[in-house]
Amino acid sequence: MDFIESITQFSKRVENIKDNILTEESTKTSIILPFFQLLGYDVFNPSEFIPEYTADAGIKKGEKVDYAIIINDEPLILVETKPVNTELTTRHINQLIRYFSVTKAKFGILTNGITYQFYSDLEDHNKMDTVPFLKFDLLHIRRESVDELKRFQKDAFDVKSILNSASDLKYMTMVKNIIHEQFENPSDQFVKSLITKNIYSGTKTQAVLDKFRGIIKKAFDEYINDAITERLSAVISPDVILTPAQKDTLSVSSEEKEVLDFVKNLLNTNLEIKYKKTSRYAYMQLGEASTKWICRVYIRKEQHLFTLHKFEDTNYECEYYFDDVSQLNMIFNEIKDTFQKCCKL
Repeated sequence: MDFIESITQFSKRVENIKDNILTEESTKTSIILPFFQLLGYDVFNPSEFIPEYTADAGIKKGEKVDYAIIINDEPLILVETKPVNTELTTRHINQLIRYFSVTKAKFGILTNGITYQFYSDLEDHNKMDTVPFLKFDLLHIRRESVDELKRFQKDAFDVKSILNSASDLKYMTMVKNIIHEQFENPSDQFVKSLITKNIYSGTKTQAVLDKFRGIIKKAFDEYINDAITERLSAVISPDVILTPAQKDTLSVSSEEKEVLDFVKNLLNTNLEIKYKKTSRYAYMQLGEASTKWICRVYIRKEQHLFTLHKFEDTNYECEYYFDDVSQLNMIFNEIKDTFQKCCKL
């Protein structure tokens, strides 16, 4: 099982148990320690994972940070924990900031078991930033955040590599926050920058700005809805962006066909199964309906990717990585379940 599958399964488990976790201690034992175990750390080895780590900070003596992760005999990662029902704010990082400055730590993590906020000293050396460069939400997993989290696996941990990407991640997050603020409530300055002479040539009074603020917010909403609709259309009909001439030139490769044939044999059905091809992947559908696609196959240099169409509430995909087609036997029940739901459409 690869890392994204492990973290996805763990996410489902946490979703089921989180409402029964009432204290910080139970948050640690039920979620936080297993999370760091998934990253490859031996949480029961006091020379690697130290609970209640003490480092005197100025006049503050005897204070403890919840955990220190020791790498090359140095506490390079400090972890401050809060109960699972705590909303994390900047006031929760004060202890991390103090310890960061008096140890050789390069990263601080603030977590309530669900959200993990990663900090470093990108602005001033040995002074922890107050803005995290990475936020990982265990209940809303995104592939790009998983890719960044993988850098903190014990076997892959490399300070230089993480810091090289941390700065861009931090500023991208800050820019996204600003965009979100402007989408929700466009500022006067932002409204002025948009309503140039080509849109409104008159004097930009407060009344005018207030009028256009509503127009701009509505335009944002409609633009986003249009973009989502267009993307969903491409997902539902994977080859919709191809012209007829392009479709004719694309054919399923022998490697892709091997996987699709294997799945078809697993299903053992007399119903009409068709193979289709886009510029990125091959896929299988039931009959002529493009909405009834069952699975997709991405043949890549490293691990191949197999995705199943899930029909529960939304048209999302479930991903599986494999090196050999026979490994798909392990998800036979999932393949069969998807096919049966597809037949009911």
